[in-house]
Amino acid sequence: MTVHKKFEEVTVQTESIYKGRIISLQVDTVTLPNGETATREIVKHPGAVAVIPLIGDKMIVVEQYRKPLEKSQVEIPAGKLDAGEEPLKAAIRELEEETGYRSDNVRLVSSFYTSPGFADEIIHLYIAEDLVKGDANPDEDEFLECEAITLEQAQAYMREGRISDAKTIMAVYAWQLYKLTGQI
Repeated sequence: MTVHKKFEEVTVQTESIYKGRIISLQVDTVTLPNGETATREIVKHPGAVAVIPLIGDKMIVVEQYRKPLEKSQVEIPAGKLDAGEEPLKAAIRELEEETGYRSDNVRLVSSFYTSPGFADEIIHLYIAEDLVKGDANPDEDEFLECEAITLEQAQAYMREGRISDAKTIMAVYAWQLYKLTGQI
């Protein structure tokens, strides 16, 4: 008899459904804590980084088209981790690629799962200060525009739906807390 930890679901079979460039999809058959079986559709993701780039009293954001939403969104710079890449190095890389800014003052705010009900994607959120401007070098299939916005503009963008993704909303609230308390 298998001993289960509280709420643990033990995988008895995994069926790979799709393997893409960024994500893969699998269906796991699991044994539930009560002994019954169920299936779980799981999106596997390599993980990602996102950066809150602060320059003076403004945050650098990028606007880009998001095909799943069929509209443009204003977001903080972000991107997926390359195989074996350290999150801090990825954050520094993404910041420079998308905005042209570099920083030697980049620190972790938090790491969080985006949708743990069906995906294992984790985002490592960093804050970057003491920015130095350089040249942006976005991926060849990435079309974006940078903007420096105030906290009030970010809040207005949220009300307007121009900022509506979780990582950027979290970044705006973290920035607000940082401005109020000096701590992140």
